[in-house]
Amino acid sequence: MKKLLNFGGMGIFLLLIIANMAYPQADKEILSRKEAQVEIGTDNDQYVIGAEDILSIHVWKEEAFTKIIPVRMDGKISLPLVQEIKAAGLTPLQLKEVLTRRLKEFIENPVVSVTVAEANSYKVYVSGQVKTPGVYRLRSETSVAQIIPMAGGFTDWANQKKILIIRNENGREKRMTVNYKKIMRGSDPDSNVILKTGDTIIVP
Repeated sequence: MKKLLNFGGMGIFLLLIIANMAYPQADKEILSRKEAQVEIGTDNDQYVIGAEDILSIHVWKEEAFTKIIPVRMDGKISLPLVQEIKAAGLTPLQLKEVLTRRLKEFIENPVVSVTVAEANSYKVYVSGQVKTPGVYRLRSETSVAQIIPMAGGFTDWANQKKILIIRNENGREKRMTVNYKKIMRGSDPDSNVILKTGDTIIVP
């Protein structure tokens, strides 16, 4: 009987150890998921909605209009009665105002809120001599000086004086060269370019 109890106690002890090893990893995954899904609120006047963003639209006491909606590749969303609305190019606050006006045709004094549940459209590409190159999804205006630390900083071989930014404007490729050292010294603040969605930043 004592051997059986000892065996059972050891089994419980091993289970506790395994659980303790598993939960921290699970906690990290949950935390990173929550961080990735931080919502951008209705009063945000900087973030511009784009294709592939996921919007949370809530109309008080109107379940039919309360939905989680993806922004289609054409930049539009669809809601009952109001049909299609152009969401891309607007801030959450601007879209809230558009929806409020449209819904007034069907609802008396609609109370609307719009949040960006997932920001997927504002993304830039960082490559070359940075420690963590890749695709970076941004939630607000971001400059060259801000994106470099986000990419882990420069490697030892980086040429900080000739960072190349490739941008597509109206179907044409535009290239800009930025001197990061001058930006950080404050001697050329105008070259601290504000990045646009789709920009490629190459550190030679």
